[in-house]
Amino acid sequence: MKKVYTCFCTDVIHEGHINLINHAKEYGEVTVGVLSERAMIRYDRFPTISEQERVEMIKKIPGVSHVVIQDSIKYDKVFEEMKPDYIVHGDNWKSGHLSWMRDNVLKNIEKYGGELIEIPYTYNPNVKKIDMRRNETLAMPDFRRARLKRLLEIEPIVKIMEVHSGLTGLIVEKTVTAGEDGLDQFDGMWMSSLCDSTDRGKPDIELVDMTERMHTIDQIMDVTTKPIIVDGDTGGMTEHFVYNVRTLERMGVSAVIIEDKTGLKKNSLFGTEVEQTQDTIENFCEKIRAGEAIKRTDDFMIIARCESLILEKGQEDALKRCRAYVEAGVDGIMIHSRQRDPKEIFDFCDEFRRTDKTTPIVVVPTSFCQCTTEELAAHGINIVIYANQLMRAAVPAMTNVCESILMNHRSEEVEKELMPFKQIIRLIDEI
Repeated sequence: MKKVYTCFCTDVIHEGHINLINHAKEYGEVTVGVLSERAMIRYDRFPTISEQERVEMIKKIPGVSHVVIQDSIKYDKVFEEMKPDYIVHGDNWKSGHLSWMRDNVLKNIEKYGGELIEIPYTYNPNVKKIDMRRNETLAMPDFRRARLKRLLEIEPIVKIMEVHSGLTGLIVEKTVTAGEDGLDQFDGMWMSSLCDSTDRGKPDIELVDMTERMHTIDQIMDVTTKPIIVDGDTGGMTEHFVYNVRTLERMGVSAVIIEDKTGLKKNSLFGTEVEQTQDTIENFCEKIRAGEAIKRTDDFMIIARCESLILEKGQEDALKRCRAYVEAGVDGIMIHSRQRDPKEIFDFCDEFRRTDKTTPIVVVPTSFCQCTTEELAAHGINIVIYANQLMRAAVPAMTNVCESILMNHRSEEVEKELMPFKQIIRLIDEI
């Protein structure tokens, strides 16, 4: 019989999948590929059930002869090993970022032979309702909270982008790119006090308290599904910090990062230019222990941010502190630097990893922005946070529009730089 291949990246079988299988079996013996967890994440489909559960689910579909794991969104290995006579897929991949996968299939067909059969995608209220329910599952607090730890198990490095509103959350949620290595996207979101305060036109000195910031977090969570890491500043008084841990955990936030400084918060961007006081190891460890003790689940992470390199106290002080924080039970450490050369950070990470192979390391490469995620991962870094780029991109763009309209007494000159509002509205899902 002819060999027919199709690939599913779904947690729920609906009539569209059944329709595709019914067409596929007309051409021969059907093998269905199940995207691996890592491949699904890059494809923009975070799994809600295990790989094996998805395999068993598809085995039960009438007309399916074989089920295999497809480890990549590329079809190269499928063609090399199976040499299918037909590839069957829905026609929804003819445009947008999914067209990259279609191009990859066509290149393999040109190399190995075979034929692409494209079935009209099933668009109806039932299918839409199933997709919406899946997104609702991803957005549920328990599932969202646990997602960061799951990503740390699957991905060599987790990519987090700053958000400060529902709209920026949607942009990060829905931005997917296609390149030589396949599809890519951000894994989660960073909700910083700096950008939240800036968006409100207020200084970053903890003037916007955690209660106000939780309103912003709630707005972002209402329209997104990806995990959120919250900037907890110093954590405040220990008695207050434990309540904030409980609240953030209940909301579905995945992690809070607190820095080992005391007194009125001054942004780390200023380094030693302004007076900043680092907490004692003993006091900060006590705050960590109090936060860890109050947690209801193991999914929620408390991450300690060490400011020793920012305050020019040297690597030995940073290592001493971070090891103490791990001993106190913290779930991860963040090491920060203002140096444009990443050597200081890399030296710290390499030394830390000599004795600690498992504690997640977080970095914010704002100053050493030339480093790729691959370079960071090579030094044992697990999470990279792009902490303020969306805010920094928005301000000059909006300033330019204001200046142009004032100078030209009309908006025609900037119109070519503006996105049509219809395109912006498409980011927003209708219920």
